[in-house]
Parts: sequence; C-alpha cells; structure tokens
Amino acid sequence: MNNRSPGTRKNADALRGASRLAVQATRGVMGLVEEMHRTIASGPSVLGRPLARPARAMTGLLYGTLQGVTRHVGEGLDAVLAQLSPWLGDSAPGPQREALLSALNGVLGDALEAEGNPLAIPMALRVHGQPLRLEPEALRAAVPQAGGRLLLLVHGSSMNDLQWSRRGHDHGAALARDLGYTPVYLHYNSGLHISRNGRAFSELLEQLVSCWPMPVESLTLLGHSMGGLVVRSACLAAEAAGHGWRSLLRRLVCLGSPHHGSPLERGGSWVEVLLEVSPYSAPFARLGRIRGAGVTDLRFGNVLDAHWEGRERFGWGGDVRRGLTLPGGVDCYAVAATTAKTMAQRLPGDGLVPVDSALGRHAQPELTLRFPEANQRIVLGANHLDLLDHPEVYATLRTWLAS
Repeated sequence: MNNRSPGTRKNADALRGASRLAVQATRGVMGLVEEMHRTIASGPSVLGRPLARPARAMTGLLYGTLQGVTRHVGEGLDAVLAQLSPWLGDSAPGPQREALLSALNGVLGDALEAEGNPLAIPMALRVHGQPLRLEPEALRAAVPQAGGRLLLLVHGSSMNDLQWSRRGHDHGAALARDLGYTPVYLHYNSGLHISRNGRAFSELLEQLVSCWPMPVESLTLLGHSMGGLVVRSACLAAEAAGHGWRSLLRRLVCLGSPHHGSPLERGGSWVEVLLEVSPYSAPFARLGRIRGAGVTDLRFGNVLDAHWEGRERFGWGGDVRRGLTLPGGVDCYAVAATTAKTMAQRLPGDGLVPVDSALGRHAQPELTLRFPEANQRIVLGANHLDLLDHPEVYATLRTWLAS
C-alpha cells in the first residue's frame, strides 16, 4: 500500500534521474569530441579526406570503448540506487527544487520523458503545489472553498505553478479574494510539444469538470507566455474531441504569449544553420539541438500537430500555420509588455516576446488573431516576468473578469 502524500517524490528516483542525466551528458560530449577528432584526423577536404577510413576505424574503437564503460557505470548506479531506495526515503520538493526541475524540463523535457527519466514532470492540476486527485470527495477535501466559477492558470516555458506567486502577489489568489473565482493551477512538462500538452490539458479539464464537487457555472483560462499557447491548443483539442468543458468556457486571457513566435528561438535556428556550414564547426550544432520540442514550437507559435509533424525540428523552414482563429463564443483578451516607458511609434517587446506577437498581430491577415481592441492592453516599462505581478496587469484582469 502506498501511504505517500501525492506531493512527495522518492529521493532515490531524483538521484537516479540525475545520474542518468549525467551519464547521458558525458556520452553526448564524447560523441561531439569523437566527431571533431574524426573530422580533423581525416585530412583536408580539398584532398578528398585521404585519411578518412583509418581515422574512422581508430576513433570508432577508442570512443566505442569509452562509451561502453560510461554506459556500464550508469547501469551500475541504477542498480545501487534501486537497492538503497527503501533507506533514502521521500521528500516534498521545495520551491528551489521545483524551479530547477521546471527549467530542466523546459530544455530537455521531451528527452527526459522519452527515456523514462524520473525527473520528467508529469502533468497535473495542483492547488498550493499539491496535485489534485480528480475524484469528488478528494476534490472537496483539497479545495474546501470550491465555487462554481473556475479559473485555470497555466504557467510558461521552464516555469511551474508555484511561480505564479511573485513578490507577494498571485493573480489567482487575488482574483479568488476579489471576485470569488476558484483558482486551479496546471503543472506540466514545458519541453513537450505544445499540441501534446494542449491535448493532455483538455483531457484533464474534462475530468475536473465531471468530478468538481458542485456544478460548474463557468471556466476562465489564464495563460502566461507559452501557457497562452497551451490554452489555445487545449481549446482546439476539445473541439476536435467533443469535450464538454469547452461549452463552459467564457473567457481566455493571454499574458505575454508568443502567438507568432519569439525572435530568440528563430535566432537559435539560424545559429545551427551557420555552424553546419563548416565541417569543423558542424559538431557544435549539436549543442543548439539541446532544447525541448516545446521551445522549438515557439519559433512560430505552433499549437497543432500539423504545425510540426513531418518537419525537421532543428532545420530552418517557413511558417506552415494557416487560418488561425480564436475560440468562438469566448471573450478573448491579450496583454503585452514593453520595456519602453512611453508609447512610441514602434515599441520594443518585453525582452522575450514582441508586442505584435503577444497581441496576435501578423502581416498576413489569415494569421492574425483578432483580439478586440477593447480586449488588448500594452503595459509600459515592464518585462516578461513583470506580467505576473504588475499592478496594472492585475487591475486590467480584475476589470475584464468582473464583467
């Protein structure tokens, strides 16, 4: 029988996950060094690389042996930790550990999940950092103040639900206090494709609504950064699957969401292309590929499987999105931040997301997300994280969600 609290983790699992990650990193560095060694030892390309065959044989033997030793070390560590597991006990992750795991998942989350690494974050709906068991009695006990107006808050890339609280302010808690909403927070692996997270979120919402201890009057979705894209993706997934929660959705709010991508991700793609121009720098292009599928989705703001399936994730390709729309029958709002202090003709973004991207504007009309003018707000002198606790942002949310 498992008597552990749902918010605890086995310490042995955390150590096992960290050891696997260290072994994989070591093997990855070995692979990079081997490729460079082979390229250099093969001789000049202008001469047809005359030493390529002996160089391949030599490096294959040397690095193959090293890779094998490293793999056996990792297997040995796994075996030892499995034996020690009963004595290492459990612990509840603190905010610092949660933040570290979230950042790690943002960068490597898809790889961690694919490899079954215990450090991969499983999606969950949480309150006060504790996962909710989606059963009526369990929800009644975990959320004794449950009301009929649900507010779902979805964090951004490399973050977690605890980080909605910043400098003593939490939009969810404040809206509960001032407007009577019941806040529930999504915790997810932001390294996975946005469309995968959107689909899983829609399924969780369907369970939540069916198990909520009182009739649900309305749903409001609030997403920060990537969270806004996950929310939009969930709406599309719900419509495709015929999920009942979609008919309860009344409002959708995006704070600094890169609806049309982020220049930083597009810049990262060009770095990879340039590195691969030379055979001597090409091995370093691997370093640019150490980022999760969710991050590469931010190149253009992909929210559907069709936006990325069958395409080289790390190559340079155009934007294939077409005919984007906001959810029908829902009041949709967008907030953008800018580091500018005054409303200039051309505003800089918030350090990560351009103003136009956050407001859904695009040069191509079919890609423009048509947030009503009255439902848009630009906050001056603020960066991307300031959207979580800026007084003007909260005043705007309170006005919009009180109506």
